[in-house]
Amino acid sequence: MTVLLDPPAQKPIAGIHSLELEITSACQLKCRMCLSSSSPQASHGDMTPKDWRAVIFDAAALGVRTIQMIGGEPTMHPKWREFVTLALSLGRHVEIYSNLYEVKERDWSLFADPRVTLGTSYYSDRPEEHDAVTQKEGSYVRTRANIVQALERGIEVRAGIVDVLPGQRVAEGRAELEAMGITNIIVDRARAVGRAALPGVKPSLDEMCGRCTRGRAAILPTGDLTGCVLSRDFPAGNVLHTRLAELLGGKAWADLAASISPVRADACPPDDSGDCGPANTTACGPAYD
Repeated sequence: MTVLLDPPAQKPIAGIHSLELEITSACQLKCRMCLSSSSPQASHGDMTPKDWRAVIFDAAALGVRTIQMIGGEPTMHPKWREFVTLALSLGRHVEIYSNLYEVKERDWSLFADPRVTLGTSYYSDRPEEHDAVTQKEGSYVRTRANIVQALERGIEVRAGIVDVLPGQRVAEGRAELEAMGITNIIVDRARAVGRAALPGVKPSLDEMCGRCTRGRAAILPTGDLTGCVLSRDFPAGNVLHTRLAELLGGKAWADLAASISPVRADACPPDDSGDCGPANTTACGPAYD
């Protein structure tokens, strides 16, 4: 069943101020630790553009302040600009979490909107090491060039580094980002989700930082509602069958929230519009080949 477009009248519930919309599983890259196992061959999922628009309307009506477009690579969805524009028209703050592998000229004006923030992932100061994580030759060069261009255009960029490879030059990668002018940088370990999950090991909420469901939620390409994109194996309903307000006020969501451990020392910042270590949640989240 497709969700309806008329926003519900309910007041904000469940204290959700940030909603991640994983609008596609498609990505130009195939990162070793990708939480959603994204790739160039992956699809946009079950959610239609109409469904995503309905969710954005519902989120705004529920008082969600920040809508984050994530993937996969969100800019690979043919309607991503429309979704961003809709959220902005409803007075929401929008974050676009992109690998910055490819930026079209018309994208820059949207990235530069003062109501929009831009996030990306970075792995090393050495091209060969960065590319070993993304499994895409040339990805370091393209991402770095687009970071530089964004900064030259006055666009603020936040970055996340996930420690994936043995001996990875994380500190050097961070120093390179700082030298470029980026001050908002989060470093995280790879979580056992998606390609980073250990074979034969059952998914566990122990991998979560403690902030899932606490101020944030996520909707996956299947329509599943989860505590964040990292807790994707523990859905609390589906927006293709039930309105967002009902799900957030329902027993399944309450039970999920109750099962999340207290906030850990390495938890994501409480005002983070994304998730634990933003670099975990673009196309990339380690499984070793």
